[in-house]
Amino acid sequence: MIPVPPRRVLVYTIPIALLLFVLPFVVAPYQVALLTYGLTFAIAALGFNLLLGYTGLLSFGHSAYFGMGAYGVAFIVKYFKISSMEAFILGGIVAATAVAALFGFVCVRYTRIFFGILTLALSQVIWSLAFKFFWVTGGTDGLRVPTPSLLGVGMAPGQDKMAFLAHRYYYYVLVIFLVGVAVMWVIVHSPFGKALQAIRDNETRAEFVGVQVRRYRYMAFLVSGVYTGLAGALWVPLNGLTTPDILHWTFSGKIVFFTVLGGFQTFFGPIIGAVVFNYLETYAVGHTVYWQLVLGVVLVFLVLALPGGIVGTAGRVLDRLRKAA
Repeated sequence: MIPVPPRRVLVYTIPIALLLFVLPFVVAPYQVALLTYGLTFAIAALGFNLLLGYTGLLSFGHSAYFGMGAYGVAFIVKYFKISSMEAFILGGIVAATAVAALFGFVCVRYTRIFFGILTLALSQVIWSLAFKFFWVTGGTDGLRVPTPSLLGVGMAPGQDKMAFLAHRYYYYVLVIFLVGVAVMWVIVHSPFGKALQAIRDNETRAEFVGVQVRRYRYMAFLVSGVYTGLAGALWVPLNGLTTPDILHWTFSGKIVFFTVLGGFQTFFGPIIGAVVFNYLETYAVGHTVYWQLVLGVVLVFLVLALPGGIVGTAGRVLDRLRKAA
């Protein structure tokens, strides 16, 4: 993992945070809504990277936690008729954590390809249940989720939904995103985070110095599931609908891809990768019916041209320029 000095982190993050806060006043609502989608995916990427980048475990099953976060919200609407975003977040996190606790108990016993295949297989079980039990999940029609109230205040009568999502909901997601980034930064730089990196680098040596490898992996798995479930809970009011598609392994592949695209060997890489991937996918879909081909070619080129990811490559280029100067 490429270390980043705390002073440099503040130099870069404070101006970016200020820019994010003023963005709704200078760009169109549609662009702000797209960025909101990107921020929710970035939260999922942060959780996923705790496993991949810091613990060395490649999961192909994170769609299960993202999807359970979304379905947790949908079930709250369907069965309890609640429209509070705070209740949505709580329900989504509880649902995702329950599944992550069960899957993690089984999966952390294994590593490498065995871990990846097992997470994929278990996530497909959740997808098949959502697909088959249509009287509960809505099947391919999905479950609709209305625009929620934020801190007890709902959308004003006659207010345009896009304006609501691009302003109040954007700031709501932005604050949660910034808090999530700060908490994850503390986690990965804590003794717990250092122990995870020791397990990643040399599991046998970490065990010899007293690190309880399976326990630490399990805790990382749970934290990763919480972040991904939170992302799912924040995503579904934006989308207005949840379907079994987000539980499919291909959605897990998307999470893997934008984490690698940004640079999983850096802390901020997955965040950048999630936002960039969301914009690339949106514009590819909007401009051609062959969007999957175009998106695939662009992403393969980026990965081959930037083997360290966007952030990792940019950091290396800046270091070389500094040394040359």
